[in-house]
Amino acid sequence: MPDNKTDKKNEKKSRVNFVTLGCPKNMVDSEKISASLPQHKFEIFHNSDKKSDIVVINTCGFIHDAKEESVDTILHYIDLKQKNNFKIFVTGCLAQRYKNDLLREIPLIDGVFGLNETRLLLKEISKKNCELTDHRFLSTPPHYAYLKISEGCDRKCSFCAIPSIRGANISYPMERILEEAEMLAEKNVKELIIIAQDITYYGLDIYKKRSLAKLLEKLSDINQFEWIRLHYAFPAGFPEDVLDVMQSRNNICKYIDIPLQHANDEILLSMRRGIDKKGTIGLLKKIRNKVPGVALRTAFIVGYPAETRAQFTELNDFIREQQFERLGVFAYSPEDGTEAAQFEGSISSKVKKQRMEDLMSLQQEISLAHNKKLVGKTLKVIIDRREGDFFVGRTEYDSPEIDNEVLIPLAKAQMKAGSFYTVKITRADVYDLYAE
Repeated sequence: MPDNKTDKKNEKKSRVNFVTLGCPKNMVDSEKISASLPQHKFEIFHNSDKKSDIVVINTCGFIHDAKEESVDTILHYIDLKQKNNFKIFVTGCLAQRYKNDLLREIPLIDGVFGLNETRLLLKEISKKNCELTDHRFLSTPPHYAYLKISEGCDRKCSFCAIPSIRGANISYPMERILEEAEMLAEKNVKELIIIAQDITYYGLDIYKKRSLAKLLEKLSDINQFEWIRLHYAFPAGFPEDVLDVMQSRNNICKYIDIPLQHANDEILLSMRRGIDKKGTIGLLKKIRNKVPGVALRTAFIVGYPAETRAQFTELNDFIREQQFERLGVFAYSPEDGTEAAQFEGSISSKVKKQRMEDLMSLQQEISLAHNKKLVGKTLKVIIDRREGDFFVGRTEYDSPEIDNEVLIPLAKAQMKAGSFYTVKITRADVYDLYAE
């Protein structure tokens, strides 16, 4: 008689490649979907060039450029499919918004699954019913991971399509988050990056009060995490007790990602941000006073409908005055179903591009000045990888993929990815520090 265990062991696994686009929130979704597949039946890859039997493309549909990238990625794999036969499934925000359009325009896609159709996607891949779990098949380097604490958003920003794509804010129960964090700790994750569409809103729906500070205290008590980092805080209604926790807990990074979007009162009102310039300045002052040495990452939109030259200049001056440590700039793009998409006074692409370049040129000056102040100082870094002639690391003031890096020559150190070291900064560039 055949040995069923041996047959199962020798059974060839199907190879599934998860191609994830957009923000880290999508990355977490891909990690959970991939971990929910029967591991004895599938070999899982993330963003791999290896030959696969199935490719799952987790798309972004937030702004025009992201939608364009998602479509280009789908077409790239469609082209590969015609040379090497495999199945293509599409999910994520673009699939949620334009499911029928994708199926009609790109018929070689084997299936399109909206955000609430994950179980159908799992069933299509595995040919059996699978439950989505909170386990994770990490796509990041093993020493850091993202932890999503809520889904959706209750904000009514005029330019943003996320509430219509992802739905209203749903905070995950604290017990569930802590259980997932413990699982990540067991995987030897050392840096935990807290994410949500708006982390400051956490708890209002299920606990009837903002509960981010309490959650941070409990996460901080998990000794495995040397760094806990905060992403995507909303300025209006920012819970100040979070600052007290940041100041009192050594393993919570002095770093906050807080997109401000603009500095002109008329535009902030039109954007429905719930805060004006004076309130923003007051909040930034409070954050810096309560958490000395904090690094603030923010983002701004240029070319919002009817943005005047004077309003842009006000934004430029605001950035010069505030001297943000980290900053990104986006050109406004009208999104289907948003209030701002109906506004008159569209700004030309040429003007948007010039305004983006002006702000990034200013930020390069600011970033270089900040970095030069660090020369000669001793900092703690985590090493992410070895690249060329350098070990590449980050300080607590830098998030993966988007912020500054610290480069340590191979000839001057023996280091290991995922480990922490103390280094002395020897030189500074606009976005990189050099150390030994």
